Amino acid sequence: MILKDKTFLITGILTDKSIAFSSAKIAIDNGAKIIATGFGEGLRITQRAVKRLESDVEVLDMDIQDTQQIKEVVEHIKNNYQNLDGILHAIAFSPVEAMGGNFLNTSVEDAIKSFEVSAFSLKTLTNEFLPILNEGSSVVAIDFDNSQAWPGYDWQGVAKSSLQSIVRYLAFYVGKNKVRVNAVASGPLATTAAKNIPGFSSMNSEWNTKAPLGWDTKNAEPVAKAINFLLSDYSEAITGEIIHVDGGAHAIGGSMLPD
Repeated sequence: MILKDKTFLITGILTDKSIAFSSAKIAIDNGAKIIATGFGEGLRITQRAVKRLESDVEVLDMDIQDTQQIKEVVEHIKNNYQNLDGILHAIAFSPVEAMGGNFLNTSVEDAIKSFEVSAFSLKTLTNEFLPILNEGSSVVAIDFDNSQAWPGYDWQGVAKSSLQSIVRYLAFYVGKNKVRVNAVASGPLATTAAKNIPGFSSMNSEWNTKAPLGWDTKNAEPVAKAINFLLSDYSEAITGEIIHVDGGAHAIGGSMLPD
């Protein structure tokens, strides 16, 4: 049990198909205590989802854009759990006007919204919870490969590029607190979030063809296992890193592999 007696905050649990849910399940199997967050209309969805986990998971109402609400969650955790050993950042959002091939017509307001929720929120989350993160804690963000343009992904792709840069800067600034910050760049998965990505189905088929190890869009476990490794002490000297869990597709040029 590589996470025995550790306590983690996991955001973004929506359904049992999500990376966050799979990460929570594996963490619990490895001895961890999990606290989840949700907000708005998604709060009840999160509350229903965590009932499928083999552990009592408290779900706290937290909107990443509401600093006062975040501070209240920090205080609640401090009073009821004392400290945290890590956080999973599984937060992303882009207005429909910022995706789907509308890149050239996207307003600055919609682009900023994508950046604020999908990227800057990692800084917000890490900074606000820093006072209750134990020495040796780990913050992990869920990423998607953005070393190239994905038509239709548009400003969410730009936000993910920003997220990677924020991972590196955070790693530098919170390293003195003995806190690690990393990201896992996942291949495409058939999650609720993916359904909102234009062109996901074509991306799915291309990924499986391109990945040397193949890729199953219905299986979030490989990504969740990497996340749990980064949350554990086994990654004690890793920070500022982007780990690709995508069947190796990111390393291969073109869309076809030789027979």
